[in-house]
Amino acid sequence: MIRVLLVDDQTLVRAGLRMLCEASPDLEVVGEARNGQEAVQLAARTAPDVILMDLRMPGMDGTQATARIVEARPSARVLVLTTFDDDDHLYPAMAAGACGFLVKDAAPDDLLDGIRRAAAGDSPFSPTVLRRLVAAAVSVHAGAAEADPRPSDVRLTPRESEILALVGAGLSNAEIGERLHLGVTTVKTHVSAAMTKTGASNRVRLAVFAVRHGLA
Repeated sequence: MIRVLLVDDQTLVRAGLRMLCEASPDLEVVGEARNGQEAVQLAARTAPDVILMDLRMPGMDGTQATARIVEARPSARVLVLTTFDDDDHLYPAMAAGACGFLVKDAAPDDLLDGIRRAAAGDSPFSPTVLRRLVAAAVSVHAGAAEADPRPSDVRLTPRESEILALVGAGLSNAEIGERLHLGVTTVKTHVSAAMTKTGASNRVRLAVFAVRHGLA
């Protein structure tokens, strides 16, 4: 069971998220916070597996709350869920310790998949955000491609190569599954195998590998 703390200043949004989570047998909502201060207090009291964090809230905002929560418990998994996906919100939240960043127009299945991936130690991002991060990373590290294993040295199966290309294009596991007519669990298995073979420590690095080597 994945224990989830919901943080959002809008009552209707929290209610919708609670209904969505409680419809999944593997998720349990352990609390709701209306602002960052309440989130810090509830996170300390309930020690949730995943904190679904809004950013713009009255009083202490989500970025400040994320920093306070991660400082108190470095293993905390804070997954941002926001309307604002611009760089002014993205990079401060990531610097504060958020493990992932989803926008509120995410499909319900993608949001649930993101919560599960965050709990499992992954870093879920909305496709548009992931593409931007990958582009920035490729630009910054354009000269460091030699440090990566060469694609010819990485023994991917045809299916893993196909999925690697879609990860590089910024697709979520659910979107890849829909595109290739595969279950999400099967996609996760192939993504995990590709990460192991390429030495990528997370999904962003795997996407960067694909883009940097022209595989996406």
